[in-house]
Amino acid sequence: MLEHLLLHHFPAIIREGWITAVNGIPNKILLIARNLLAESLLSGLAGNKELEISVSAKQLDGQPDLVIWSIETIASPALLQLEVLKLQSRWGSAPLLLLLPAKLPCDPTELLSLDCAGLLQDPDLEQLQLSIATLLSGGRVVELSAHASSETFGSFQSPGLGPWLLMTGLQQINHDLRMIEVLLNPPPENPMLRFMLEGRCRELNSARQLLLWLWGPLQLGLEGALPLQQSSPFNEPSGTSIQLKERNGAAVWDAIHQRLERAVTGGLSNATGQMLAIEGLHPERRRELLLALLRQLNAVLQRLRLDQQASAEKRSDRALSEHWQALQPELRKQALCTMAGHYVRLPMGEELSGVADHLVLNTELEDIDEELPNPKRMLAPFLDDQPVLVDGQLLPADDPRALLQLETLVSNWLVRTAELIGSELLGVCGDWPELRRYLLDQRLISTRELERLRNQLNTQSRWQAWIQRPIRLYESQRLLYQLNDGTIAPLLLMEPRDEELRRLGWWQQQVALLLEARDALAPQVQLLVRRVGDLLAVVLTQVIGRAIGLVGRGIAQGMGRSFNRS
Repeated sequence: MLEHLLLHHFPAIIREGWITAVNGIPNKILLIARNLLAESLLSGLAGNKELEISVSAKQLDGQPDLVIWSIETIASPALLQLEVLKLQSRWGSAPLLLLLPAKLPCDPTELLSLDCAGLLQDPDLEQLQLSIATLLSGGRVVELSAHASSETFGSFQSPGLGPWLLMTGLQQINHDLRMIEVLLNPPPENPMLRFMLEGRCRELNSARQLLLWLWGPLQLGLEGALPLQQSSPFNEPSGTSIQLKERNGAAVWDAIHQRLERAVTGGLSNATGQMLAIEGLHPERRRELLLALLRQLNAVLQRLRLDQQASAEKRSDRALSEHWQALQPELRKQALCTMAGHYVRLPMGEELSGVADHLVLNTELEDIDEELPNPKRMLAPFLDDQPVLVDGQLLPADDPRALLQLETLVSNWLVRTAELIGSELLGVCGDWPELRRYLLDQRLISTRELERLRNQLNTQSRWQAWIQRPIRLYESQRLLYQLNDGTIAPLLLMEPRDEELRRLGWWQQQVALLLEARDALAPQVQLLVRRVGDLLAVVLTQVIGRAIGLVGRGIAQGMGRSFNRS
């Protein structure tokens, strides 16, 4: 694809200065590629005096400003890493741009560990032009797409008793419902037969609701709770796309902000396996709330950056965390007002009342989500260009792996903050019926459906706080929410949480103690069961079995004597 596009000349945008020479000296580019691709580039840029492209080291006059390596096939990521290290040791600080083939023999995310400034998988002409301009200006580019040939399949896990009963029951019920729909289309002339078929259909629907209530996930058992729907049929293809104009913390935040803004605007679906309070909001209000939180986070980061530049002393980690927590209520308040609309007024009784003012007065926005990680991990790379710890390695913030981890932390803060606000909104709407039509989903206009959703959320919250959180703390796990391919997906991150474990209440500590007791007693119980089983085998075979054999032998001997007498 790339070779076919490069057979044509580059457009006039090159002559207009998307790559400018420094002090009149042309930018030197070393191209490592096959002869056809090299000749195509040379013919396309022959009239541009601001670029000097060489296809071999002998043609270079000094060090190149950019090295482009077009790779036809990849034997393994390890061998590719060795070749990249050789090129870097040969050409020093010159940025390296790798042009990868369309089909990869490995997961594209494995290539993120390559220490190069640019990664382009099967790029077109426009992508290549923009990437060269970005790299020459000191930025970073990553464009990887997940193809079918590079997909990896995880290990198959057999479902438990509950999921198995749910799946088999739903399959049988759906099959019977389809058969009844065929019989009812057109309706039979016999009224008795039609009455029996419709009654059977109602019985099957009730049985399906019972199965979902007993064995299904929490959000499947609620008819009034709808999942977040895709607002646009055009979804971004799976893969990794990163564009950094500069390689510093501010540029990294700008890239993350743009990526999350596109994800929220495109629509999100719930893939967390549990209910979310923001599912009850109207799709437009939900989108406006998430976008408002992103804009407020951007404003807070700018404010913290200005305060840090104005301060003579560097702010400590504790002071940064305290300042961040102090800004959270105002941040949530501004996002709430932006979502509701500063000038929207709805009838309350016989008067019109402002929605934003009413929500601010009747919501508690100072709650703290204990599952949020230390804010320093998210803020320090953006404010101080501090490195990010990823899988035991300290990586700069512009590294693709570090950027994706920072994006996960920001996504987790975004979803959890929206959940806190969404829970408060559901409570306020219960006292103002007209507000439901404006803020909530269409099905939650019903008082019964709204109260059912609130009760289910409260039950889920208590279960998470009393049972699930102590288990995760004892297992050193933290549940994060990330925006991945148009979905809100869960991610379990392993990290030490001993300090939080010691601060648990009495009941939560008992849950952790039960886990510890189970781990301590499990080997002894298994050994005891094994020994009892061996003892039973000995008793059955050696004692009872021999006794039965002796009895049988005596019976046989007695029967033989009786035959001899006769």
